[in-house]
Formats: sequence, C-alpha cells, structure tokens
Amino acid sequence: MCGVLGLLLHDQDGQAAPEICEGLSLLQHRGQDACGIVTCGAKGKLNQCKANGMVRDVFDPKSLSSLVGAMGIGHVRYPTAGSSAHSEAQPFYVNSPYGIVFAHNGNLINTSDLKYFLDHEAHRHINTDSDSELLLNIFADNLQKTGKFRINEEDIFTAIGDLMRHCRGAYACVAMIAGFGIIAFRDPNGIRPVGMARRRTPDGAYDYIFSSESVVADAGGFGEWEDVKAGEAIIITRLSVTRRHLVPDRTFAPDIFEYVYFARPDSVLDGVSVYRSRMAMGENLAAEVERVLKEKDIKVDVVIPVPDTSRVSALELAQRLGLPYREGFVKNRYVGRTFIMPGQQMRKKNVRRKLNAMALEFANKVVLLVDDSIVRGTTSKEIIQMAKDVGAKKVIFASCAPPIRYSNVYGIDMPSRNELVAFERSEDEIAKALGADVVIYQTLPDLINSVTQFNPDLTRFDCSVFDGVYVTGDVQEGYLAHLEQLRSDNAKIKTMSMGMSLPPDEVASLANSPARGRIANGTNGVLGGPSEVHEEPVGCSGPMNGADDTVGLYNSWSAAASEKSRERSQGRSDIGGLSSFTS
Repeated sequence: MCGVLGLLLHDQDGQAAPEICEGLSLLQHRGQDACGIVTCGAKGKLNQCKANGMVRDVFDPKSLSSLVGAMGIGHVRYPTAGSSAHSEAQPFYVNSPYGIVFAHNGNLINTSDLKYFLDHEAHRHINTDSDSELLLNIFADNLQKTGKFRINEEDIFTAIGDLMRHCRGAYACVAMIAGFGIIAFRDPNGIRPVGMARRRTPDGAYDYIFSSESVVADAGGFGEWEDVKAGEAIIITRLSVTRRHLVPDRTFAPDIFEYVYFARPDSVLDGVSVYRSRMAMGENLAAEVERVLKEKDIKVDVVIPVPDTSRVSALELAQRLGLPYREGFVKNRYVGRTFIMPGQQMRKKNVRRKLNAMALEFANKVVLLVDDSIVRGTTSKEIIQMAKDVGAKKVIFASCAPPIRYSNVYGIDMPSRNELVAFERSEDEIAKALGADVVIYQTLPDLINSVTQFNPDLTRFDCSVFDGVYVTGDVQEGYLAHLEQLRSDNAKIKTMSMGMSLPPDEVASLANSPARGRIANGTNGVLGGPSEVHEEPVGCSGPMNGADDTVGLYNSWSAAASEKSRERSQGRSDIGGLSSFTS
C-alpha cells in the first residue's frame, strides 16, 4: 500500500515542493518505508529528492529548497512487490520520451508478460523489481510510438488506454510530463483510490491536486473533491483540465480493506466517509457480539479499543450494547504501524514498544477488546497477553473485519496464507492460537453493508482477502505461490539488513531463492549476520558501476543531512519525554 500525490500551481513562480511534502506527511500512514518528490521547474528541468525513510527524515529545508518548480508529484512507499532497496523509492523517471515521472499505488499480476514485452519488443531497460517501473515504461513506450516532437492530450489518452488494456491488476497512478502537466489514472476496476480537487487563487485561476485520500486536499484548502473514476484518466495543464473514460466498463470494485484499516478516518473514498463507515462497522458488529455473548453466557464489564483505527467502531459498539467504553492502552506514537512492518520478528518486538496496558482498566474484569482486523495474529496475541498480564479475568476479542484467509494480490502485503492466523482454522481454533477466551468476527455481508449504505452506487468490492474471489478474474494458484515467496523473501532480507538474525532454516531457504542477489554478506561472510540490501548489477547504469542507484536524475537527498534530521527529531522526543516525566 502506498500514497501518491500530484500538485500543479497556477503561479509559475510558485514552489510546489513544500506543499507536496506536507501532503505526503498526511499520507504517511499509507507507507513508511520510503518517500520521494520530483518537481518540474523552468524549461522543464526536473528536480528530485527521494530515499528510504519517513517524510520527516528525508525532507529538510535544504532538500526542499532544491526542489524548484510549480508542479510536482510525490510518493510514500510500503513495498508489496520488489524490494526495500533505495533504488525502488518512487517517483520513477525516464528521460525518453519527453521526460516522464511516475508514482504508483497498487500491484500488477502480469509482470512476467510485461517484462518480456519490454525486453524483447520495446527494448526498454528495467532497473528494479518494482512493477511501478514496469507501468512507467509501458506508458513511455506507448507515447514513444506517436513519434511526435510534441504531444497533446489525445496522444496521452491513447497511451493510457493501451496501458489499461495490457496491464492487469490494481493501480492508481500519478504522472508528470516535463513542461506539460500532471496526469492521474485508475485501473478499470477502481481497486486503489485516487481523487482530485482544486483551489481558487487570488487572481481567479485554480491550483489542482491529485491525492490517494481527500484529507490532503482538505488540509491544503482545496475543495470540490471528486474521485478519479475506474478506467478514467485526467490530464491537467495550466490551460485546461481534460478527462476521459478509456476502457469498456468493468466491475467497479474498490478494495474494502481501505475502509477497514488503511485510510484515515477523516478521508472520503468513492463518496463514502471512512469515519461513518467505521461507525457502521461498530453498529453491525454489536449485533454479532451480542448474539455470541448470549450464546456463551458471558457478561462483559468493559469495551476497550486497540488504538487507533478501531476507536470509532469500538465506541459505537459500546454505545449499542450499553457497556462502558474505556481507553485501556496508551500508544507510543513514534512507533510505526505494526501491520506494515517488514518482518514477523520486528512486528512482535514493536507491539509492546507501541502499546502499554493500564492495569486499572483491566484488573478483575471481563474485557471486550475491539480491533479493526486480525491478520497474522502477532499483534493480537501480544495485546491479549498484555491484558491478561495486568489482571483481566477474561479477554473477548472482536474484529471489525471477517476472518482474513487469503492472499491479497492488489497491493496489500500478506506474505503467505500459512502465516494468516485464520487460514484453515475455525473461530475456536483462532481463539486458542491467540490466547483469547472468545474471538468474534464481523460477517462479510455486514461489513459490505457498513460501506454501501452510504453510497448505493457501490454494489461490489474487492473482498479477496476474506472470500478468495479476485475481481480481475485472472489470478492463478501459480502466481499466488510466486508472490507469497517473493514477499516472504523480501521481508527476510529486510530483517537481516537491520542486523536481526533469522532461524537457520529460513536463512537456508533464502540462500536458494531468486532474491539471493540482493543480499550482501556481513563481515563474517555468513548469511544471517549484519547485512545490507543492495541490487544486482543490471546493465551499464547499475550501482556496481558507480552510478547513483536512483538512475537518471540527480538526487538532492543527503544521508548526512538525514542523520542530522533524525538526531534533531530524537532530541525533541527525548526532551518531550523528560518534561512529561518531571512534571
């Protein structure tokens, strides 16, 4: 899952980068692995800054000052395909034709076919394992076929339409063509979100923004938010806004997990308030909880949410059941979202860093914990144990989403079906695995109703993680196995790159995997020691030949400056912690 953003200011002397940076910080929840901004200045000159890390660490006043230009695009990354290497931070760039910059949220399912085409027919070099780079080069090749010195909107629509006919999967994309304008388009099923808004300038013209979520537009003073429709492309220049539906109608099926977990509650996606949908999830879940508790003759003393996503649903559930609602967990806001952390060890280690249970809300009580979903079960198991450690008599665990039993192929990192706690388990077996007394799940019809009641035009969703039905209709078992192996290997590589050890059997399997080329052995030359992630040398511009690993554009990001920024941030955190303690 990633976040994309594009901005075009009407004032040609304006600077887009600071506002893009602010917007990316509002999308940080969608990706914490890497981020980047590319702007376009005078005479089509492109300026870039991107790296692994959080928005606050990658961008400082110096790097932002180098990003000159009144239009640009940005990206926050959470890797679901490819690796976590610095070279895979987005936006991506190709100089031919016309100078194109590209940011993508989603995942393609026919990457092998596309790679073959680009290599054998288009003769375009692919420098990373990212499917985002594939999309960019398919788009670039389609534009190249025009053979024109200068292109127009009609050429761009033709190129994107051809891309949509050949690229299968989920994609919400924002692109920029040097000196021309910004572009957004969405896959024919509308699986991933992107929308646009505008802001009136003092001289009566408009600034325009594309974003994965409406919250960015709200914060920037933009209005008239509307979603890019499935299969639609929108082109914005300083002279015009042009939009077109490019492919025959397919089933419109946005990913329902956006409403459950990923999106901010203050966003509106496809005409539905995420906040309102989560209220409805709590209301619908209350009926199921009441039924199960009555059946098992259990009386609950208190409802406690697992922060933060489930708060809205938990409060609504408590009100419906007439039960006390309490905040029993205190959250450390400086630890990332555990679900999108790269390895199982890291997720488990960070749960107790992230949350602390207050004994006075748990001691001698039957507690109903409410969470947005249960994926691997790592976080849930630790939280349940924390509640018992501080004196809870019984722990009932309720999920606002149904059991997650299948892989996601459209941009959510669920590495293996075998790692999902609900895979081939009954609810009683899941409760035992988590250490809960009872586990209660929302039903899938109730979850769907929680969203559709606010927009009757939404008749179908991608619910593949719950029911195994993939809306694009062409996902084969072989592809699922390949994707699960790839994601698992990447998680292991990143775990090792942070100096953490792996069990010997996992190290052995990784040494024989296709991803082995991305591992640099530690000083002792043994897999499993401290290591770093790097790319295999691929072609004349590979990093092993001395080129910057963000090939094509000068990168204004500085590791030294980033380290100083982190130190300043850490200093502020330490001071804040001390003042809290001494007060």
